[in-house]
Amino acid sequence: MSRVVTFGEIMMRLAAPLGERFEQTKNFEVVYGGAEANVAVAIAKYGGKSRFVSKVSADQFGEAAIGNIAVHGVDTSYVMKDTGRLGKYFYEYGYSQRPSKVIYDRDNSVFANSKPGDFDWEEIFSDATWFHFTGITPALSDGLIEACEMALIEAKKRGMTVSCDLNYRSRLWSKEKARKIMTSLMKNTDVLFANEEDSESVFGIEAEGTSVSDGRLSVEGYKDVATKLRDTFDLEVVAISLRESINANFNRWSASVLAGGEFMVSAKYDINIIDRVGGGDAFAAGLIFGLDNSWEPEKSLEFGVAASCLKHTIKGDFNVVSRDEIEKLLSGNASGRVVR
Repeated sequence: MSRVVTFGEIMMRLAAPLGERFEQTKNFEVVYGGAEANVAVAIAKYGGKSRFVSKVSADQFGEAAIGNIAVHGVDTSYVMKDTGRLGKYFYEYGYSQRPSKVIYDRDNSVFANSKPGDFDWEEIFSDATWFHFTGITPALSDGLIEACEMALIEAKKRGMTVSCDLNYRSRLWSKEKARKIMTSLMKNTDVLFANEEDSESVFGIEAEGTSVSDGRLSVEGYKDVATKLRDTFDLEVVAISLRESINANFNRWSASVLAGGEFMVSAKYDINIIDRVGGGDAFAAGLIFGLDNSWEPEKSLEFGVAASCLKHTIKGDFNVVSRDEIEKLLSGNASGRVVR
């Protein structure tokens, strides 16, 4: 079985209980997560082999972060420990017309302070077929920009498939720096994930007929965006999530893929949301899992979207659902009836 390697930061998440604002709560619920860690966990839950590469604090919080990934079957042997602080973020659940809120506390984290030479990519990739990272990782520090560059060069030298989720975060870097760095990293990228805003924020490529604020999407506009991204960066696959946000706890969810010259759009799901954090990562993991197992792009797309649909119903960053549960949803079992 092939192995997917992901590279990024895992953080401690402290969430106020549903319905409470930060200034109200006296209790925070602790879980662990981060974009690339979420992908590694999801792939392992779907039945694949994954390895997460990172650096955590050499204390009990770092141990807890590693343990929370490893328990799902992810290989954590290349998660290093060092003196410093584990990054964290605070999460306030949105509801109805009130949006969710995130406050990051990750400056100078042990991972952000990583040096390029900390990661032996030749050894890390010894049994790997796929490498995945997101735009969050190079946004954290110049050292991680160089580490990503080194990883991509080694991955391509080995003939591995490289995927990237743009995941633009305005609080981490400017659009100008993101465009410069991500344009360079696209030279060694094969599969690109984006959402309704990232392609515009990072590359200035906008979907016409779309308004994120009122949940209005244009499929033709996204076909044009996917085509421009493919042609600009010579990509094999471009995947764009299509989220229609009616309010904080009700979305319509689907996605599109451009692969082999064919543009396809998935089934659409109406989702009553428990927790949307990690929804895009669950989709990326599903598409990667399918493509890495030589599934047709359409089958991989539908699997990823169904997996992400289920993730929206689960608290925490990780998509703790099995391949069997995803395939039951794909078969039409969407009633939510009690399973006995």
